[in-house]
Parts: sequence; C-alpha cells; structure tokens
Amino acid sequence: MDVLIPVAVVLASYVLGSLSFAVIVSRLMGLNDPRSYGSKNPGATNVLRSGSKKAAILTLVLDAFKGWLPVAMVLSWGPQYGLGPDIAALAGLAAFLGHLYPVFFGFVGGKGVATAVGVVIGVHGTLALATVLSFAIVLYFSRYVSLASMVAAVFAPVFYLFGNGVAWQATAPEVLSLSAMALLLVWRHRENIHRLLDGTESKFGGKKP
Repeated sequence: MDVLIPVAVVLASYVLGSLSFAVIVSRLMGLNDPRSYGSKNPGATNVLRSGSKKAAILTLVLDAFKGWLPVAMVLSWGPQYGLGPDIAALAGLAAFLGHLYPVFFGFVGGKGVATAVGVVIGVHGTLALATVLSFAIVLYFSRYVSLASMVAAVFAPVFYLFGNGVAWQATAPEVLSLSAMALLLVWRHRENIHRLLDGTESKFGGKKP
C-alpha cells in the first residue's frame, strides 16, 4: 500500500474536521460569533444560546457529519485502495482533532461531542445507538448535558469491546481511537467538571445558578 494514500486521507480528515460549523453557520445566518458569548465554545449547545434553534440544529448535524464522512468513506471505498478499519479509525480521530484544534480558527475549537458521535456512527450504527442511549439516560436522570456527554464518550470504547465478536469485529486501532477521543473529550470538559463538583453547572432546561 502506498503510504501517501493513508497519510493524505488522515490529513484530509483533519482539514474537514477543522471546519468550525458553529462559527461558519453563525456567520452565514448573521448571528454573533459563538466564541463571543455564553460558554464561548464553538459548538451547537452554545449556538443555541443565540436564540436560533435552526442554527444550533444545523451546527449539530454538520459537526456530526464531518466526523462520520471520513470513517464511512474509508470503510466503503478504502479496501480498493488497501485501506482498512485501522485507517478509518485514524481518519475519524483526525477529524475529531480537527474540531478540537482547527487549523482555520487558530487551533481553538469546540469540545467535540457531535463530531465524536459522527465518528461512532461511522464505526457502527449499533454502537452509536448504545452510546446515544447512554447519553439520554444520564441526561434524563441528571439533567447535565456535560456529564451525559462525558459518560457516553467513556462508554463508547467499553461498549465496543463488549460487543466484539457478537455485534462487530473490533480492531485495536478503532478501540484506541475511541479511547483517545473519550479522554480528550473529558479533558475538554474539565471546566464543566469543576462546576459539577462545585454544584454550579447549569442543568438542561434550567437556569444557570
């Protein structure tokens, strides 16, 4: 296999991930830059604070799409170029890193929840369903989006390992990529963790203390 092909795929995935749709969508719709208000996080949740549900939903879908696309393309068309699940895993991780550290926006990006979901969907639909279900359960009982996001991210590689040989065939690169995304996502939520411990984290559907 020509080493240039997987390198090009991974780099292209990072570039795609670097498209900060929270900023792009806000600009196109004439909204304020999401990095200038609220949590200052360029993500769908903060875009929702602008008052535009349409912009928030569009941001959520596009952020997830850019995580799903590289993985899905490599798994679908990669084999004819000698690319397998290992390169798909690296492509997904690269897209996720692009969202966190976008080259087009001064390497200051979002927390990566939607993009991580997109990557998981690309890996396996059933895995995505289990991960999203865990998010929904934690959110329902705790009302904390940040906590639900972190728990779901950590559960993703765990689910993948438990489902190996039953629902799918897990590979080491995929497990490592999912684990790396989980750790990075938790790290990006470190301020939320402090607020959770202090009891000052805002709840879903409630007013910020």
